[in-house]
Amino acid sequence: MKEILSVENMRQSDAHTIATEVPSPQLMYRAGKAVADAVEWRAPVGIVCGYGNNAGDGYVIALELKKRGIECTLLLLEERFSPDGRFYFDKCIEENIPYEICTDSTDLSRFSTLVDCIFGTGFSGEVRSIAKEAIEKYNNTEAYKISVDINSGLSGDTGMGETVCLSDLTCSIGSFKPGHFLNRAKDVMKSKVNLDIGIEPIYTPYHLYEPDASAFPTRQNFSNKSTYGYVALVGGSKKYSGAIRLAAMANASMRAGAGVAMLAVPESLAPMMMPEILEATVYPLSESEGSIIFNENELSELCRRTKSIAFGMGIGLSDEERNSLSLSLDRGMGRLFPQVEAYPELKAHAAIADAMQQNNYLQKEITAARALYNDTVNQWNRDIFDWPTKMIVAAKEGYTTRIPFTASAEVKERAREVFF
Repeated sequence: MKEILSVENMRQSDAHTIATEVPSPQLMYRAGKAVADAVEWRAPVGIVCGYGNNAGDGYVIALELKKRGIECTLLLLEERFSPDGRFYFDKCIEENIPYEICTDSTDLSRFSTLVDCIFGTGFSGEVRSIAKEAIEKYNNTEAYKISVDINSGLSGDTGMGETVCLSDLTCSIGSFKPGHFLNRAKDVMKSKVNLDIGIEPIYTPYHLYEPDASAFPTRQNFSNKSTYGYVALVGGSKKYSGAIRLAAMANASMRAGAGVAMLAVPESLAPMMMPEILEATVYPLSESEGSIIFNENELSELCRRTKSIAFGMGIGLSDEERNSLSLSLDRGMGRLFPQVEAYPELKAHAAIADAMQQNNYLQKEITAARALYNDTVNQWNRDIFDWPTKMIVAAKEGYTTRIPFTASAEVKERAREVFF
């Protein structure tokens, strides 16, 4: 699980750290040194610098490489600096680290390693003029390429950008940002690493859950489709038949490891599904005027046979369909914990344990909301028959009774348990 901070969260967290714990030059030094320590350098090294704090990180990297006897050259787009950047650039001059201003004749192909310190995660808009030419020239070399914080030209929040530095390695500073994973990120970054420099987020971060093969049971050599369970796709209506058809054609459940996919649709849709969906078993459901109707026996049997249910594609918004969804959720969630208990490796997985805890809490929240809704519906149903005033108004305006949510006995019992 990776921690992700938005650009604004990172900016404010950085400012808070500077204001309360670490002076800004020292924090910049931490960033540059962390990059210098994280890379296996191939000399000679060219460090392409813009004019903000990202360039300042580049000057610190140059100082660290100088200490280690690694040949490097600073390549400046302009002689323009942030205050902290100016501080470390002057130190580079004191250490006789060579620098040059990038021009049309600058040859980047002479370097074995290039470091991108042009723009940081705060960049937005379009890359223009000198920076655009430098990035295009940078990308056309055979050097090993490193981007500091994020690839220049790429948005830290969206991962979008037209003119973007390519990298063999991107060294995120402090925390990953959404732009390290979204949209163009995987096209421009071959690999990435986050370097912790002691910045604590002041707002709640996002979390990225990545696939972990160890969380899934190993398949047996001697097994069949029933060994791996049934998945049900429940949905469709006469008016909206395309969504459930597309869900079945995608075949995602079987690609994810299910043994059998069951397509539960209104009875009238079953004939049109069978010729198109070759790998799924069609399970006709009772209907009324082309929509699934609430039939507890059918849905209970479907839930009993399946390990997972995807419900809702094209079902519509009637009370009957809402109650069908409610029952399916109750049945499915009631079986989640026994399924996890059967696989200790799943139960021990941090992401699964966290999801189970959140699910338990949300179940209680949903049950409480359902009870409030049902109380309101029951009051409404009584009020519209209250003679004379309310009953006359209800008749005149065409008000009718409403159907309350249903809940299984198991869900009602769980709702009585103590909240976390």
